[in-house]
Amino acid sequence: METKGEGVAIDTRGRRFAVIVDEAHSSQSGETVSALKGILNKDGIADAIAGQLGEEEDGDLSEEAKGRIMQEMMSRARQPNLSFFAFTATPKFKTKAVFDEPGPSGASPFHEYTMRQAIEEGFILDVLQNYTTYKRFFGLVKQVENDPEVPKKQAAKALGQFLELHPVNIEQVVAVIIEHFRLKVLHELGGRAKAMVVTGSRLSAVKYKQAFDRYIKDRGYQGIRALVAFSGTVEDPDDPGSTFTEVGMNDGLPERELPERFGGDEYRVLIVAEKYQTGFDQPLLQTMYVVKKLAGVQAVQTLSRLNRIAPGKTRTFVLDFKNEEGDIFAAFKPYYEATPVGENADPQKLNELHHKLLQPAVFTPDDVRDFSEVWFKARRDHSGQDHRLMNAILDRCVERFVNLDEPVQDEFRGQLTAFRNLYSFLSQIMPYYDEGLEQLFAFLRNLSPKLPLPGDGTKFTLDDDVALKFFRLQQMGEGTIELSDGEADPLKGPTDVGTAREKDADVALSTLVGKLNERFGTDFTEADQLFFDSVRATAERDEKIVEAAKANTEANFSAFFSRVLDDLFIQRMEGNDEIFNRVMSDKQFRTAAQEHLAREVYQRVREGER
Repeated sequence: METKGEGVAIDTRGRRFAVIVDEAHSSQSGETVSALKGILNKDGIADAIAGQLGEEEDGDLSEEAKGRIMQEMMSRARQPNLSFFAFTATPKFKTKAVFDEPGPSGASPFHEYTMRQAIEEGFILDVLQNYTTYKRFFGLVKQVENDPEVPKKQAAKALGQFLELHPVNIEQVVAVIIEHFRLKVLHELGGRAKAMVVTGSRLSAVKYKQAFDRYIKDRGYQGIRALVAFSGTVEDPDDPGSTFTEVGMNDGLPERELPERFGGDEYRVLIVAEKYQTGFDQPLLQTMYVVKKLAGVQAVQTLSRLNRIAPGKTRTFVLDFKNEEGDIFAAFKPYYEATPVGENADPQKLNELHHKLLQPAVFTPDDVRDFSEVWFKARRDHSGQDHRLMNAILDRCVERFVNLDEPVQDEFRGQLTAFRNLYSFLSQIMPYYDEGLEQLFAFLRNLSPKLPLPGDGTKFTLDDDVALKFFRLQQMGEGTIELSDGEADPLKGPTDVGTAREKDADVALSTLVGKLNERFGTDFTEADQLFFDSVRATAERDEKIVEAAKANTEANFSAFFSRVLDDLFIQRMEGNDEIFNRVMSDKQFRTAAQEHLAREVYQRVREGER
């Protein structure tokens, strides 16, 4: 191995090596590990190449290119003189497949120290022991006079971002966070406990930091200072010309010093966006506030920042404003005990994908061969002429691609990505070599970045088309997510062969707003007369309301019912906008409705006892 004039010689012939991998995951199977394998078994690979290279045939690649292709394939595969010992708390399907090699008994040689065992032995804490979920009830109203046709998926994403970044949403969430921290967290661990706020975007992190500081200042609270962590520079479209950086918002604190300063007594809360959610080890971190959608291994890695033990640390808190308990359970369950693994990928799918990729005629076998001749000729020292030749081939393919219909483009992109992912995985675990597939893999890796993005490249915006009509944040669940219940679903492998991206249909903006309200509120009821019937039916199914009706006089029950009526209305708020807006804004109308409903519920519950 040569590095700027310095020679590093490693004699690998007849030697065996052990490679220890900490925090193993699927990225350990990338190009860096392939290079490591190639170095630690360079003599064995060289001997294998020398034994397989034959006479060049007409139309074939040069001997030099063939040699480099074989070197790439063999370096990516398992090496007979290397043993990998990998450690991870959250193995993915690819991780277990890449690092697995059955022993003499046929069983995997894994030693498992499960999450359950670690919790029971006091090595880590159960981060799901105190888990509280919140739900946001809201209504959006279309402000524009006409009803424009908009792309459904793009508009849904824009509507979601509109709500997430709306000042009313952020201010109410921040109020819950800070008051919870003051009441439940501030005095834990001898007054040293810390919290993390996990946001969904860099702009969201900026706005939460601003709202956090503003709330603290307005109320004169002491001892709850916050830091923020995000990468790069953020521009706020609501504040034209403004730019924000992590260092600037942290009063000049250098990025590299943030973990140490957060560990001190000056700062108690860390607001993050895609930083410090994996590998961050701060034992004083006791509480997490989640305002970001989490799924799968990301949920486990993020929430597990809380599981470190510390003197006096006996419990953790999670307040989740974005996720459902069932989703968090499904994310953690595979890692609680033994991690089950599903069906492995079928190598034949590579040939299927190869055939499908050729159908739109974006590229030809000659394009792949001509590109490979240059790419594999001198991988580490391509000349300017080499780059011109390769780009000319790729540019021809891009020109053919842009002339295709959009659905065909979408399908091609999906199949290209599927081939790259599947080949990268299978080439490490399958004991076969295919020179043609290796050439196609290199070609597609270079073609992919040149393909234009879906759509016209412009971001869909709602501008002033939509406004927030009402908003309410309500605690929905509080307790423990019990991982000992049920069975874990097996980890899914890369078994798909690439599918077309679902076409984004145009829908009326008013219809989309209604569907979004349905998603975050509850059921729609079209007939006005069913609005109050549905509120009453909901009340009759509520155990607390039923018990109150059984244990109180009608007058006392009516007083109790008035305190829960808003929640009942909100649960049925989409049944009839006109009635809902009136019961929320007209006191007399609301009182009349409350008295009527309380009487009906009380009588029906009492009659049911007879």
